[in-house]
Amino acid sequence: MQIVFMNQLSKNSGESAEDFAQLWIGEEEGVWHLGWRDFGENPESADTIWYEGSSWNEMLGVYRHELAVKMGEGYRPLIDGVFHEETAVTGRNQEQLKLQYYSERHGNEAVYEELCAWRRKRSSLEHKAPYLLASNRLLRLLSAYLPQSLEELLQIPGVGEAKAEQYGPEILSVTSSAERSHSFPLSWVGKEIEEEPFASWLYKQKEIKYKKQLDRLRLRRQLLEGIADGCGLEELKERTQYSRREILEVVEELEKDGYIVDPLIQRELMDMPPGEQEAVWNAYMELGDLFLKPVLHKVYGEDAAPEGGLEMVYERLRLIRIRFRRENEGAGAIVEQI
Repeated sequence: MQIVFMNQLSKNSGESAEDFAQLWIGEEEGVWHLGWRDFGENPESADTIWYEGSSWNEMLGVYRHELAVKMGEGYRPLIDGVFHEETAVTGRNQEQLKLQYYSERHGNEAVYEELCAWRRKRSSLEHKAPYLLASNRLLRLLSAYLPQSLEELLQIPGVGEAKAEQYGPEILSVTSSAERSHSFPLSWVGKEIEEEPFASWLYKQKEIKYKKQLDRLRLRRQLLEGIADGCGLEELKERTQYSRREILEVVEELEKDGYIVDPLIQRELMDMPPGEQEAVWNAYMELGDLFLKPVLHKVYGEDAAPEGGLEMVYERLRLIRIRFRRENEGAGAIVEQI
């Protein structure tokens, strides 16, 4: 096997002792090998194989994720630069990340729970997904810094003029009732943070990000293999443990990227009458493919209760839309959140 990349990393494990490790990538007859060797207490320790396979992209995904895990544990490369360009943060972005880091360690849990309860109630009243009102990250920030005025509320990352105007009084009714020992502006936060724990936290965020990317990459591969094997949506669901809707979202991505997904479309539309398929196609021609609901209403009526249920109909609409977009490339549509 030919080693094409190697780097050494070290980790402080005590007052003076250090653990050393090597990260390496090798190639042999078209197969990529990615591994880690720890030279800590046992210098004869064997390699831990992180990846063996023919996909460069998947190997790279595993590399990023596993390296983020190790750097989150405190390992640092002796040859600087590896991974650095993807983790370095500066300026305003760094300030906001430090605010987030501090909030995760110093939030008021009672206030956070009260804010979550407010979000549930408000999202129910407005028929919106809770995350559209406020993310968990924003609620953590609010619970840690406890703004007491609109001016202070606007200093919290994620709160803009519109959100402050619409929800500010309700949020402040929760945050201003709690005691706080700090002040605004929040320029003091950076001085309270130790750099090494903060750096490890940043790598943990990268670990989460790369894990999602790797899972998505593996799902794409599983779906392509399943489609080639003649699987339908239900079989793909059993293979991947993802929902049918999540699978369809990735199938749309695959089609957009030029992969062949027609066998799946043909299988899923076998029981759909040709006249019904034509009606859906014509609705896309008339209304465009930006949203699914107008097409549903056009074909099935505004009080649609089609046989098989709305979920199955939406699946078919999306599958036909894949074909429609392929034949009308450049329409520039997006997937409606239903």
